[in-house]
Amino acid sequence: MTRLREELRQRRHHREFRIGPPMWTEPQRARLEDLLTAVRNAKPDEKEAPPAQPDEKEAPPAQPDGAALATAVTNLWRAQRKLAPAGERPSPRDRQATRYLRTSTEALADAGLVVQDHDGDVFNPGRELEVLVYQENPALSTETVIETVRPSVYLHGRLIQMGQVIVGTPTQQVDGRNEHA
Repeated sequence: MTRLREELRQRRHHREFRIGPPMWTEPQRARLEDLLTAVRNAKPDEKEAPPAQPDEKEAPPAQPDGAALATAVTNLWRAQRKLAPAGERPSPRDRQATRYLRTSTEALADAGLVVQDHDGDVFNPGRELEVLVYQENPALSTETVIETVRPSVYLHGRLIQMGQVIVGTPTQQVDGRNEHA
């Protein structure tokens, strides 16, 4: 009866899709029978046990590569700035991409990776910043960071990438009048 059922099941399909019986050689059949018998007769304690856990505490995870993290988070920061140009109304696609980038940045901050943008900060020569250019600007009254070229990146409070900035300086006054007038 079983054989008839198997035959009918195969005939439901076109000949091209029928699966023939396995073509085992006698040595293969004998080996298969030996393996099945060994598995059936094995005692529970002989079966393969899971690998023993080492008695030592697990090794702490490897420290992340600070330079690679800094590069990754800097690229996220740059992408956020590109998607949000001042004065333009962002498209729905840009707003969605901005949300994804913000969520990624927040997740990294939760993991201890913080990006610091310095735009608009009052500049102090004692800060850990690399000044690329000083530009005179008559609209300024104190030295101010006018553009962040590369942000500062901190991992668990430790600086892993020094920020690069452009600092605006007030124009020099000579005898109460502007030097460039």
